Amino acid sequence: MKLLSVVIPVYYNEQSLPLLFSELTKVEQVLLAEGVQLQLIFVDDGSGDGSLGELLEIKRQRETTKVIKLARNFGAIQAVKAGLQFVRGDCFMMLAADLQDPPDLIPDMVEKWLAGAKYVLCAREARDDPICTKVLAGIYYRLLRFSVVSDYPAGGYDIALMDQALLPHLQNSGKNINISLFAYWLGFKPEIIYYKRLRRVHGRSRWSFSKKLKLFIDSLLGFSIVPIRLISLIGALVSLGSFGYGSVVVISAMLGRSNVPGFPAVAALVSFLLGLVIIMLGVMGEYVWRILDEVSSRPENVIDEVY
Repeated sequence: MKLLSVVIPVYYNEQSLPLLFSELTKVEQVLLAEGVQLQLIFVDDGSGDGSLGELLEIKRQRETTKVIKLARNFGAIQAVKAGLQFVRGDCFMMLAADLQDPPDLIPDMVEKWLAGAKYVLCAREARDDPICTKVLAGIYYRLLRFSVVSDYPAGGYDIALMDQALLPHLQNSGKNINISLFAYWLGFKPEIIYYKRLRRVHGRSRWSFSKKLKLFIDSLLGFSIVPIRLISLIGALVSLGSFGYGSVVVISAMLGRSNVPGFPAVAALVSFLLGLVIIMLGVMGEYVWRILDEVSSRPENVIDEVY
């Protein structure tokens, strides 16, 4: 019998966990008819509510369930990577605990995997989210398609089923990585299922703007050389403009047409150029920090207990 491993990061999901487990139980019954078992791997990412208690109750009801407790909150991606170390399945997937990505998509994904697909993803064709979230997400995915992978799903995706052939690549990926983007970047041709992302009903999202911004920066700088080349292009254009302006000033002085009262223009130009320099140094600093973070001996996550 085949085995599907499902890694579920948990962070303040006390309210949705019983419903999620109920949905997964129904999915498991469907999959068993297809000859596929489930390995459930829950990773408590330092939740401060009663999530761990709910997970231990799930463990009591279903003894084969794996519950991993991290020492503190390390982030969703690091929690997923902790769970990937315990994957034993012939295929595996990550699933959010907030029920915005419906578990009833799993049987359709498994069907495509059984038919030979190594990579099956569920792409969002619509999302029931606030307008601000939709706008920011649209900008984010357009930038990814422009600078990293041109055929990346326009609405993005979070839920994907992958063959075990992809597992070593994800387990050994860098610390500052976007797992969904990295899996797509590997190049396996995906089978795509389209769905509408649901509105979150249970609990409050902890996916703050700062976390979204970090993911955006990690995605852009971790996969693309575009920012560095853009800096080089801006530098070349500014240097060319400065050279032209300097030539005009020199020629004017030689012809006796020098105009001293131009100080405000010079001050504005210097301020603008200094701002560009600081921005460029900041972008290069982001790249350098990621190099330092990768070569340092700090762990990505720390497992406190395994139940």
